[in-house]
Amino acid sequence: MESNKGILLESGTNELEIVEFEVASNKFGINVIKVKEIIQPIPVTFIPHAHPHVEGIVQLRGEVLPVVDMQKVLGVPTQNYGEQQKYIVAEFNQQKVVFHVDNVTKIHRISWDQIEKPSDMYQGGGSQVIGVIKREDVMLLLLDFERIMVDINPESGIQIESVKKLGNRERSDKKIVIAEDSPLLRKLLNDTLTEAGYVNIEFFENGKDAYEYLEFSAKRGDISDYVQLVVTDIEMPQMDGHHLTKKVKANAQLQKLPVIIFSSLITDDLRHKGLEVGAEDQISKPEIAELILKIDQYAL
Repeated sequence: MESNKGILLESGTNELEIVEFEVASNKFGINVIKVKEIIQPIPVTFIPHAHPHVEGIVQLRGEVLPVVDMQKVLGVPTQNYGEQQKYIVAEFNQQKVVFHVDNVTKIHRISWDQIEKPSDMYQGGGSQVIGVIKREDVMLLLLDFERIMVDINPESGIQIESVKKLGNRERSDKKIVIAEDSPLLRKLLNDTLTEAGYVNIEFFENGKDAYEYLEFSAKRGDISDYVQLVVTDIEMPQMDGHHLTKKVKANAQLQKLPVIIFSSLITDDLRHKGLEVGAEDQISKPEIAELILKIDQYAL
């Protein structure tokens, strides 16, 4: 696969393409939107005192990129990579990175409502799994690559310090609905928005639940009396953020609600997808200060 540009889906269909890959005979998935290309391994330059999960760096078309050893990330017994090993070159959260895997096998097109949320019983607090996809007699685990990278480099995540730089702010009772599947990010968003003065926040872990709440609120009267703004991630089980935005803008009772997409998938190549479904704005994670300024613009 040289590029993913030929297989990008129409915006708002609630479908995604998953690149299936293997690590130590286990099957995992990454959203094809994150994948720039898949290449054969190239020589790696060792970096002293780097994070244990980082093999080193490579030079690819003039760019210096870190190489992440997925065997170490996933905690499987490390072994030599075989003949089928591949590098997955990915881009998200305004960064490029290379993931070293045992093999890349195929691409699946599925709907977000086919992805099950991992159970708290087996995923644990530090899980890197955000979804489980059942494929015939095997299960495919959809990984939280943003969390993997924040674990390696905490500076790549949301920083509450950037909010403090905005200075003293008035408290606002404007109601904000946020759809975000990551418990870690829900807490960070709650902390940072509270620091910014927004204390009336309703969180949902997927677009489906958020949309049902908005529909229910609209039945009570004018939606703007109950909710002033929607913030949504893109990648979520059940219903993704593009589909949520499309449904909001297609609903006569909800369409005046401003929607901001806040996602690691906001890039120059993909920004058109949010525009197609009618989002008022799109902010790339982890630019939380920029998100707050946009919330000020649309909600106050």
